Amino acid sequence: MKTGEATVVKNAGSHYLLSELPAWEVFPAVLRGKIRLKQSVVTNPIAVGDRVRYDEDTEGNAVITEILPRRNYVIRRSTNLSRQAHIIAANVDRAYLVVSLYFPEVKLPFLDRILVTCELYGIPATIVLSKVDMYREEDPEGLAHFRSIYEGAGYPVMETSVVSGEGIADIREACRGKVNLFSGESGVGKSSLIKALDPSLDPKTGAISAAHLQGRHTTSLYEMYPLATGGYVIDSPGIRGFGLVDVEKEEIARYFPEMLRSAQGCRFTPCTHTHEPGCAVKAAVDGGLISPERYNSYLGMLEEDKKFR
Repeated sequence: MKTGEATVVKNAGSHYLLSELPAWEVFPAVLRGKIRLKQSVVTNPIAVGDRVRYDEDTEGNAVITEILPRRNYVIRRSTNLSRQAHIIAANVDRAYLVVSLYFPEVKLPFLDRILVTCELYGIPATIVLSKVDMYREEDPEGLAHFRSIYEGAGYPVMETSVVSGEGIADIREACRGKVNLFSGESGVGKSSLIKALDPSLDPKTGAISAAHLQGRHTTSLYEMYPLATGGYVIDSPGIRGFGLVDVEKEEIARYFPEMLRSAQGCRFTPCTHTHEPGCAVKAAVDGGLISPERYNSYLGMLEEDKKFR
């Protein structure tokens, strides 16, 4: 009976596809029941990107017997299940957070929650701004302001357009040899971007709902794709809600890089950066060194309890 180790490349609920990376030879597997019961706090005990051990049963079918320790993962609070969480992907080398300024409009608190989660688990994050050919003509000031917020915080911002091809080659090269998570809200152009990186891939794409200015969900499964030029892309379904998991309110400021830099000058330790006198973070906001948008996102996270949208 064959035993081996492999990476989960697709999660279809109760069934999985595995491959012994770096070789791309995909085969199906099921999950042994006792593992399923162990991690009841998460809605999915196994995530795409997980390394697992498997055995073949007497009929030659692969059965996952063990989840190997994760190097990192991206997790969010399940929107409608306040006590449960969902692991988006595991063992990620870099997260690419795809956003659009409009249609649908970027929600900065949503983006900031994902960035905090990436900081928490040590995953480098790049913000990918799609459809820039449109924004440069229609709102160059808005484009510049968005860049100033996140580049000022310390995050790289890549401008892309699947229409003109701008930025595609740069992302393709950055993905080479790595496991890369692409995530974002529905309708931001994430699947189209993945297809532009490798035209042989065909993740589902869908139209924007003009009535609500929100994207319809087009990707329902988490899946990893091999890029022809090297490396792997994990495509995640469009996300509408993102609640923080495994972080105390007193710790949130540590995961805002620009606030962490300024906090060393606070008069009091610890400092919540809300009401204390001599707060260097509030002074940095007043002085334009920290964007008010990011600071307001931080205040919103402090106030969150059961509301995750």
